[in-house]
Amino acid sequence: MIAALVAKLGGAGAAIKIGLVALLVVWGLRVDQLRGRYKADLAACEAGRALDQAHGERDVAQATAGFAIAGAAAAQTYADRLAARAPLIIKSTDTVREYAQTDAGRVPCRDPERVRAIDDLDAAIAADPGAAGGRAGGLHPDPAAPPAGR
Repeated sequence: MIAALVAKLGGAGAAIKIGLVALLVVWGLRVDQLRGRYKADLAACEAGRALDQAHGERDVAQATAGFAIAGAAAAQTYADRLAARAPLIIKSTDTVREYAQTDAGRVPCRDPERVRAIDDLDAAIAADPGAAGGRAGGLHPDPAAPPAGR
């Protein structure tokens, strides 16, 4: 077939032209093949990226939900601890007597002697200690003055 084409076109110049045309056809087919592979690889890469993005968004949503649950549990635990430490507001001595008779009130309620002992301790702590004894005396009225007696 190529020989018949060369004979028709006549001579060696025609063979070069046919060779160039054949080379261009082969080159065009190879470019199309490479372009097709590139497009297939690009489509696979884009699909992989979309899948990775979907997995990432799913993981973020799961982590956010986990953080919300953990935060709610921590807030509930904190509220429970605060409720357990809530002070007993005393409005009358009858309230104290009634609470002291319950099982829950026997431990925290003190008998009157212990309450008086606590009051005595508070009074002793708040009492004026008086002047320091010995050589120390009071503070010097002029703090910039050099220390005396050394």
